[in-house]
Amino acid sequence: SGDEGGGGGGWSEPVPIIARTKEEVLRGRGVKPALAPSLKVLDEIRDDEGIERLLFCGVGCAVQAFRKVQDELNLQKVYVLGTNCVDNSPTPQAARDFLKKGVSIDNIKNVKGYEFMQDFRVHVKMSDNTYIKKPYFSLAGTIADTAIADSCLACFDYTNALADVVVGYMGAPLDSNGEMNTSFQTLTIRNNNGEKMVQTALEANRIKIGNVAKGSGVHEKITMATVNADSIVLKMIGGDVKEQGMPKVVGEVMASLFRFIGPKGVNFARYSIDYHLLRNYLHVLYEWGEERVEDSGKEEEVMPQYARDIVEWYLVEDDSFRELREKVLVASREKKTAGL
Repeated sequence: SGDEGGGGGGWSEPVPIIARTKEEVLRGRGVKPALAPSLKVLDEIRDDEGIERLLFCGVGCAVQAFRKVQDELNLQKVYVLGTNCVDNSPTPQAARDFLKKGVSIDNIKNVKGYEFMQDFRVHVKMSDNTYIKKPYFSLAGTIADTAIADSCLACFDYTNALADVVVGYMGAPLDSNGEMNTSFQTLTIRNNNGEKMVQTALEANRIKIGNVAKGSGVHEKITMATVNADSIVLKMIGGDVKEQGMPKVVGEVMASLFRFIGPKGVNFARYSIDYHLLRNYLHVLYEWGEERVEDSGKEEEVMPQYARDIVEWYLVEDDSFRELREKVLVASREKKTAGL
């Protein structure tokens, strides 16, 4: 849920609820880009004999944890609806600070949510349903230090692999007017449960299904350009992290150019997935070392196989990524030697 909370508004303060009515379900609408205690209500669900069926909604990390305990909840049927997710803020205040310091929005109480969209801009939706947009390129490099939770830098489940159905915008074309609330979403159906959920929504006229998601444009080169310029990666290897982003006018030109020549649809999703997986791979390599990260025979592996496959492709095909990996390993060893 996103009920109004002290200090800035419900969009930044997610609170898990047990929704039993349509009205209660609708309370959960909207983007809430801060870590949420989604499992907080599970004891109440387990102890309530009146709850026999459950639809659990959550991002990848919450769904992974839920799947581990769902058999202990005494439920007859479980459905899981997931969203794609990456780089949540660690606290509600951090999410609000990102908009204040990163996007230069003063009246946070008028914000309904924000999202990083396919046009290479941050879209901030206001209470009057207008949008404030800022190019990615105009964001200060230092903003990532406080805006992204540490746990998100060790996550490789952007696609929410354990959900029955996953909804997200990354693989869909952006509406011609560039607004996130009128554009298509991508729907990933993973199993029979997911098929039943989608069919039920179709029969109730709750959703409309468009064409099969497609993509165009090459995504690998822009992926590596983004990784090489990423402030978190640069900080690991002692690079120059920009205090200020590009001037807004220049950023707008860059965003428009990248939207025109860059990957679109499913290929934009591939770009975003690859970029975050590679960045996070370098992060865990820096923090935990090569042996822990790359030993795939351990009982608790750091990375799922699909992430390993993507990393391996870039290590084989891209010289700059191999060089970057070596720099991160050197920095990691130096950090360990220094006892940091």
